[in-house]
Amino acid sequence: MKKITLSNGKIIEVECLSCALTTGLIEPDGGVVYETKYFHAHQDVAYPIKGLIILASKRHIKSFDELTEEEKLDYIQALTRIRQAQREVLNIEYVYYFYNEDTTHHFHTWMVPRYEWMYEFGRSVESVRPTLLHARNHMNDSKNKEEVMIAIGLLKKELNK
Repeated sequence: MKKITLSNGKIIEVECLSCALTTGLIEPDGGVVYETKYFHAHQDVAYPIKGLIILASKRHIKSFDELTEEEKLDYIQALTRIRQAQREVLNIEYVYYFYNEDTTHHFHTWMVPRYEWMYEFGRSVESVRPTLLHARNHMNDSKNKEEVMIAIGLLKKELNK
């Protein structure tokens, strides 16, 4: 079992966070943003940044080369739809995408929006971790959480048309 700290400070223990989220064992704040046959998208449960979406495989795999042809197509279509919704309803101009195979979770892609306040931490991949920690440690107030929930609602509405 792994201990994971959620954005609200709650600590949970799970074998695999991705499995717990994609099967509904853990309900992310705001619920599922978008779901396809093979993928599940939700607001990142660890960092309160509006529009920070995790697109996770429902199947417990670790890397791209394990995806079937049908899953590959589903993945790129889901990623594209989510990105378009981020741009159209949240006015997110830029996104950093992260995917790593040595994760303790299974195959997932982080879609990290870039907001003006983030540039004080830099403009490269190295700035992401400090940005995420800043959000967790300094943006867990009710006003920001409300903005995150509104963003989730807007994305859900757009993606589920």
